[in-house]
Amino acid sequence: MVMAAGLGTRMRPLTDTRPKALVEVGGKALIDHVLDRLAEAGVETAVVNVHHFADQMEAHLAGRVRPRVLISDERAELLDSGGGVRHARPLLGDEPVWVANIDSLWIEGETPALEAMKALWDPRRMDACLLLAPRGQGIGFEGPRGFFRDAEGRLTHSAEPEPPTPFAFTGVQIIKPRVLDGEGAGAFSMVPVWRRLSGERRLFGAVMDGFWMHVGDPQARDEAEARLAAAP
Repeated sequence: MVMAAGLGTRMRPLTDTRPKALVEVGGKALIDHVLDRLAEAGVETAVVNVHHFADQMEAHLAGRVRPRVLISDERAELLDSGGGVRHARPLLGDEPVWVANIDSLWIEGETPALEAMKALWDPRRMDACLLLAPRGQGIGFEGPRGFFRDAEGRLTHSAEPEPPTPFAFTGVQIIKPRVLDGEGAGAFSMVPVWRRLSGERRLFGAVMDGFWMHVGDPQARDEAEARLAAAP
């Protein structure tokens, strides 16, 4: 699932006439960067949620064949990260799924980031596996919020300034959709779900060795575009 329903307020004025997902970086829309990464990882079908300029999104995605795209319609109400995934449950089914934000780009290191996640994923031990970037190995890190990771890859989430967390969430995860079934109705964030899974020792993280770029505003977009242009 690709999370593309947000208003993109921090990306204004670029989102005054289009959804954030259709803002281009390096001549390609953000959502196409993400869908191309998922296709490389073997994803055949992707669910995309829409709200802001939803008609533009549907028109753009109509031409995708790899992966094939299904639309989760949130025109009536924005449902946040957790609520959006739960709303799409009829399309997603019960098996583990990738969930990716549209404002997360990266330059690969020695090991492709999504392959590192595949290698770590173990459904017997895990209900969610997050893709992490080490502090200092990317742009767009915001505030103290992040994760601690133990020797086995289990995660603890923290928003406290001290001690500083060594890893940031890149916006990509593998999750079992059923872990959201007990949440309340309407919009809700994924963060409380992570905290619950962490307490149950079922939240894990894979660390990328590439360079991550959170494209949250026009300045970050320009910097990401320059990084991509300079990449080998």
